[in-house]
Amino acid sequence: MLFKWNYQEPTATEQQTAKELGEKLNIGSVLALLLIRRGITTESAAKRFFRPQLADLINPFLMKDMDVAVDRLNDAMGRKERILVYGDYDVDGCTAVALVYKFLQQFYSNIDYYIPDRYDEGYGVSEKGLEYAKKTGVKLVIILDCGIKAIAQIAKAKEMGIDFIICDHHVPDEEMPPAVAILNPKRPDDSYPFKELCGCGVGFKLMQAFAKNNGIPFSRLIPLLDFCAVSIAADIVPVADENRILAFHGLKQLNQNPNIGLKAIIDVCGLNGREISMSDIIFKIGPRINASGRMENGRKSVDLLVERDYQVAVKMARHIDGYNEQRKDIDRQMTEEANQIVERLESQKHQSSMVLYDENWKKGVIGIVASRLTEIYFRPTVVMTRDGDLATGSARSVTGFDVYAAIKSCRDLLINFGGHTYAAGLTMRWKDIPEFRQRFQQYVEEHIQPEQTEPTLNIDAVIDFRDIAKRLQNGLKRFAPFGPCNPKPVFCTEAVYDYGTSKVVGRDQEHIKLELVDSKSGNVLSGIAFGQSASARYIKSKRAFDIAYTIEENVFKRNLIQLQIEDIRPREE
Repeated sequence: MLFKWNYQEPTATEQQTAKELGEKLNIGSVLALLLIRRGITTESAAKRFFRPQLADLINPFLMKDMDVAVDRLNDAMGRKERILVYGDYDVDGCTAVALVYKFLQQFYSNIDYYIPDRYDEGYGVSEKGLEYAKKTGVKLVIILDCGIKAIAQIAKAKEMGIDFIICDHHVPDEEMPPAVAILNPKRPDDSYPFKELCGCGVGFKLMQAFAKNNGIPFSRLIPLLDFCAVSIAADIVPVADENRILAFHGLKQLNQNPNIGLKAIIDVCGLNGREISMSDIIFKIGPRINASGRMENGRKSVDLLVERDYQVAVKMARHIDGYNEQRKDIDRQMTEEANQIVERLESQKHQSSMVLYDENWKKGVIGIVASRLTEIYFRPTVVMTRDGDLATGSARSVTGFDVYAAIKSCRDLLINFGGHTYAAGLTMRWKDIPEFRQRFQQYVEEHIQPEQTEPTLNIDAVIDFRDIAKRLQNGLKRFAPFGPCNPKPVFCTEAVYDYGTSKVVGRDQEHIKLELVDSKSGNVLSGIAFGQSASARYIKSKRAFDIAYTIEENVFKRNLIQLQIEDIRPREE
């Protein structure tokens, strides 16, 4: 009862195309229509979608500066220069550093890695990081998932005799740093055909190019694809085109033979023995890798990801798991405090954006709190806290609204900012927060569309329970991996009833475990509705209601179909 349901009846043309495509692929009309709605209308396109091939990865040398980057890396190795792999402290940065470091370490020993401390150094290229590079004799830095805005810092490094290769995916400014090579598909002068790689993806392309240039078989890169899958899922980038190929084969690696550090995380968070999906990465694996950087230092996550001894890795994973529990406690507390502030600020409750500040909030968790508030209030949100003499913040957005552009419109008030459409970071002076709040709100008010300010559930198909069989479930598995641009299909069944055994469950009685009967087919299916116990009384009244849901496999009873109810809507009288 939370969402606006958005469903478009298939047109006659779509139905005919789906029928023809279904016959060619030997799949049902429901699955064929899902393909059509994803823009896949031919047999060859469907086969590429269902079976992504590593051979279809784009030639890395199509990326601007890639030849220069590989030449500089080869020169460094030929001259036995010390190389530093430097990355951001989030999941994307840590997996990127682990991937590049582990691959190069097979061929070269004079190499090190560095993750800046979120609290002591902040985001990107830090003074301390440059001092470390100088002290340890570094001549080349490969920087991953950051660096595109570090103009002054990289200029200083150049004066110190240290070259930079930037591997970033954040939106660049008009002026770019004086690096030897800047690998970023979002560069306006870059014609690389896929623009939505994550930071780890750009790092992978550099390693792919290095391998190609040096006659190293591509098969040597495959064991590192699990890092790509983790970063693609955690960084919420589109799971399409090249990202779909990397995620598909990365998940395969993660399930069959993961890197030891990832294997330790999988075992510690209870995912062993089951098939790991993108949502498992988002909710289980990613937060644990992130927790180290949020609570203490991200280097500990990279230490774990590159560890070769499983027993040592398990101890490290348990340590990081403890950080994650601390992070969850702080996250809950801060979200509750933020909710109380919103309740007090009547003016913000009715605005199309939120900007909240509390100097006591923990810097490492403000991004999560911004995400929570965006989910609750469904509007672009900026959450800020004190960082020394300044205020630092994280922004999150709603579907279709470019929060980076909104922040950029206030750039004269900002000391630093960066990010992309749905997530960004910023730093400013405390005194400028009121003006920033007013101008940010004005920009959002002028640019956001009404439909972007209300939660919408896109329904892929209206079906009966008799349509839900093993064949459909197996067919849906072939649509994975899911994510932006390829969301998990949401179905609707109309006029269902409680079978008589549905009940409220959960520690706080917040969920409903359902057994439902479809009034059209008479079939009975079980389901779970997380956080929807408010609907329990209506359900138990034996009145009819519509459900929107995804089709899942019961984790505890393998091969048993379970509906995950996204929303419950009473039938109109």
